[in-house]
Amino acid sequence: MTSLYDIALHTIDGAEASLGDHKGNLLLLVNVASRCGLTPQYEGLERLHERYAGRGFTVLGFPCNQFGGQEPGTADEIQEFCSTTYGVTFPLFEKADVNGASQQPLYAELTQVADAGGEAGDVQWNFEKFLVSADGAVLGRFRPGVQPESGELVAAIEANLPR
Repeated sequence: MTSLYDIALHTIDGAEASLGDHKGNLLLLVNVASRCGLTPQYEGLERLHERYAGRGFTVLGFPCNQFGGQEPGTADEIQEFCSTTYGVTFPLFEKADVNGASQQPLYAELTQVADAGGEAGDVQWNFEKFLVSADGAVLGRFRPGVQPESGELVAAIEANLPR
């Protein structure tokens, strides 16, 4: 398996990046969308980001338009929406395909990890979450229906905070 830290990414502004930029932090990677019934999860994601940032935790958002065309905007439109509607301060990356022939290489690695029910494979919908340890190991996969501030996700975060 490729190290998750070595996979080339781009921020929503187009700058070169990688998860290596966040090495040493516990990460929650989420494919996000602005026009989805689950979009209000941005609120919980931002609260998690703010609550645990000082303890080595970061939420990372990956806009995705693969599910019902629910993220049709440009990078600027996505940033504006996230900032003004939900006060998002966590990093956002360029729009990415999380499934299929054009799947972002990061998601090719992430989707090999099984969820709590033992099922790996394709991302099911917007707001699927992957918890990645401070040393780059995927610790857990939480399907879209798992709310950001659910007991199971908060417990997993608190059990793995690096500081």
